[in-house]
Amino acid sequence: MKAILAKRVDAGTAHTDELRDLTRAAGYEIAGELTQSREEDAAFQFGEGKVAELVQTVTATEAELVVFDNQLGPYQTYNLGQRLPDGTKVIDRFRLILEIFGQRAQTRKAQLQVELAELRYELPRVEAKTSLAKRDERPGFMGLGEYDESHEQDIKDQISRIKNELDAIADKEADRRQKRRESGFDLVALAGYTNAGKSTLLQQVAEDLEIGANEELHPDLDPTAEAEDRLFTTLGTTTRKAAIDRRDVLVTDTVGFISELPHWLVESFKSTLDAVYYADLVLLVVDVSEPIDEIREKLVTCHDTLYERNQAPIVTVLNKIDAVSDEELAEKRDALSALAPSPVAISGQDGLNIDELKRRIDIELPDWEFERLVMPMTEETMSVVSWVHDHGRVEDVTYTDDEVVVEFEARPSIIQQSRAKASDLTTAPSA
Repeated sequence: MKAILAKRVDAGTAHTDELRDLTRAAGYEIAGELTQSREEDAAFQFGEGKVAELVQTVTATEAELVVFDNQLGPYQTYNLGQRLPDGTKVIDRFRLILEIFGQRAQTRKAQLQVELAELRYELPRVEAKTSLAKRDERPGFMGLGEYDESHEQDIKDQISRIKNELDAIADKEADRRQKRRESGFDLVALAGYTNAGKSTLLQQVAEDLEIGANEELHPDLDPTAEAEDRLFTTLGTTTRKAAIDRRDVLVTDTVGFISELPHWLVESFKSTLDAVYYADLVLLVVDVSEPIDEIREKLVTCHDTLYERNQAPIVTVLNKIDAVSDEELAEKRDALSALAPSPVAISGQDGLNIDELKRRIDIELPDWEFERLVMPMTEETMSVVSWVHDHGRVEDVTYTDDEVVVEFEARPSIIQQSRAKASDLTTAPSA
């Protein structure tokens, strides 16, 4: 389907790069673009003259879709539809994003989040139509017939039902995170804008999915993390075990951020973002080949999204250094130093500096503690020693006739569990 892109800005130049990428990601062919710099027209978004130009462009290109980068109110959508040729569909970028999300939603959780976002998008429009119907000012508004208050209530009921189901999924995922930590895993999340290279980076740091006895803890592990040059490849989360020598680390790739997302849309994907908010470390991935102003704007958006809920330290990863010169990289490091102090510069595509990134992950994750356990030699002692091997880094094991001494490093929670297990051996030794 052919689409015409439209964007208005209050002042300056209207850039349409991201809207073009989004439109192509949705599967549409771009037949033309119109931009305008002026204050918003309450009736049409564009001014009257630009609307006439839009009509001419749609007619000349035989486009069937107009995509506004600006958020359209229900009245603006209706008024534009009345001016454009019959059958021309008018949507804004948020409706376009929801279309893409709907195409990519593979899991029950992703489908629920998309449905929730669509209902939150639709609710204020239905409320506006219902209000008009009550006043009998515009019966049949937008050609959809008379409105019934029950439709508005139906949407609110559906939102409530979906939120409850998503809350139940979030509870299960929170329980899984806790069990993973209790099993000795550190949790790292990849965040950042879509197409920054997160999925490619995940492939670089991941290793084979051999997780042995802990397999039941990881039903979301995905052996085929996709890495394609298109938007929203990873609508849901993908988790892989990282190849980091000293630790057991699970890395989760999350949905990419995009510009100017409204609160209701971010909130609809809250349970996906929980993987970021409650990680032990966040790697904020940036495409360093983009212009400095664009990188700065995206970093600000990412920090704003993470600010209220994120609990983990953030390390900025300047990805795609294979696409910039050393001089350009140094210039961008300096320009972004306030937003991205001590970044790690890598190329996920070529595997450059991946070892340096792994060392940084090891340094930034919560410190492990040293422990020396002295346990009686019982029938159960070797199972405790084996458990410590599975959950920490054992430095030495000494056996005597009546004792086993294990020296190891592990997360503080693992240290506490090992002490409890050793205490049980002491208080209930075998005969």
